[in-house]
Amino acid sequence: MIEIRGLSKWYDEFLAVSDLSFTVQKGDIFGFIGPNGAGKTTTMRVLATLLEPSAGDALVGGHSVIDYPEKVRRVLGYMPDYYGVYEGLTVWEYLDFFAAAYGIPRRRRQRILEDVMDLTDLKGLRNRMASDLSKGMTQRLCLGKTLIHDPQILILDEPASGLDPRARIELRILLKELRDMGKTILISSHILTELADMCNAVAIIERGKLVASGDVADIVRRATPFTTMVLRVRGEAERAKEVLGRFPFVHRVEAKEQSLTFQYQGEQDIPAVVKHLALADVPIVGLEEQKADLEDVFMKITKGEVA
Repeated sequence: MIEIRGLSKWYDEFLAVSDLSFTVQKGDIFGFIGPNGAGKTTTMRVLATLLEPSAGDALVGGHSVIDYPEKVRRVLGYMPDYYGVYEGLTVWEYLDFFAAAYGIPRRRRQRILEDVMDLTDLKGLRNRMASDLSKGMTQRLCLGKTLIHDPQILILDEPASGLDPRARIELRILLKELRDMGKTILISSHILTELADMCNAVAIIERGKLVASGDVADIVRRATPFTTMVLRVRGEAERAKEVLGRFPFVHRVEAKEQSLTFQYQGEQDIPAVVKHLALADVPIVGLEEQKADLEDVFMKITKGEVA
């Protein structure tokens, strides 16, 4: 649904995005990750046809952002990181204004607005002034505006920014519901734990360049080739450490009070490790794999650099 091909964007001598290429498949909730200044917002604005690329191209819904921007806008809903609401308009009037701007006939607007307000949980606020809404409700209103023309593809730039924990949870549930309705979603966020929970694929960029992209599990596996295990024992941590050290495939054994961590690579005979620990009278309480997450991968493969 989104295909970025060698995309670059520079302003005078400043290179914001450099030869960026990745693909967002239909039905993805695709996380776009990078530190401040990495080029995320610039890339999203190019996809939304608000900026022209300096080089390369991008297809949105099969349409080039350079050659067919009007067609892109028909299939795309874009929610920027910063936005405002108009003074003097109620929630209903605000949505109705954008429905008219999208060219939706008046006779169809009421049903569409009712559906959007129901989806975004704004029905009880239809007569509230848009400028009086809380941050969370304003986010819902702007997302509702983004959905008015029923776009196939959503580009959401930091939609959870500034929200309290409850509002973030509600937004996450709503995005999953939109995915289940067949929407394809490209979302940027600094809250990596939430992206890991929502997204099936991600792209990580730094200084305008792609660092990694693809399925979340595949990226985690490539970035962390070693499997980390946590062994909990009842006392005898030093004896357990000595036993683990006998196995050539076991690396980086660290003991802390009544638990140990160790690493190995590839397929190994962990039951044999457990057997030898038991024969050495090490009282095992538990053994489990310590899963790497998106935050671990992000810290491992990025350097904290900005352009």
